[in-house]
Amino acid sequence: MPVQSVLVIQGPNLNLLGTRQPAIYGHETLNDIHARLQRTAQSAGISLTSFQTNHEGALVDRIQQAPRDGIDFILMNPGAYTHTSVAIRDALSAVNIPFIEVHLSNIHAREAFRHRSFVSDIALGTICGLGSQGYDLALSYALQRGKES
Repeated sequence: MPVQSVLVIQGPNLNLLGTRQPAIYGHETLNDIHARLQRTAQSAGISLTSFQTNHEGALVDRIQQAPRDGIDFILMNPGAYTHTSVAIRDALSAVNIPFIEVHLSNIHAREAFRHRSFVSDIALGTICGLGSQGYDLALSYALQRGKES
């Protein structure tokens, strides 16, 4: 089935991109990244919605809302909740929407507690360490996957 609607979900502290530890996370803002993804989606004729919050429950609520919104694919950077949230994992499992986990930094080259992801094993794939380009690659995959279906 072709992908018609993509949801980009951003977890805690990603609203600080551009100013938060630019040596790790880069100088682009979250708005810069979302605007670029929006242009790509528009060129492909699909709908793209972006959502960011610092609150775990709001992330769970947004994931649970996705099927009612007709979302076909999710790109998600759970931020620090990657390493702690069973609730987010359960929500992603419950909605049964394919998703790609995206991280700006290489979580495997950082502190040991960041090496474990609660969602990687249920994701179609994980992209980490490629900066904001990881979002572009994930969206490209979603669009290509939709064409092949």
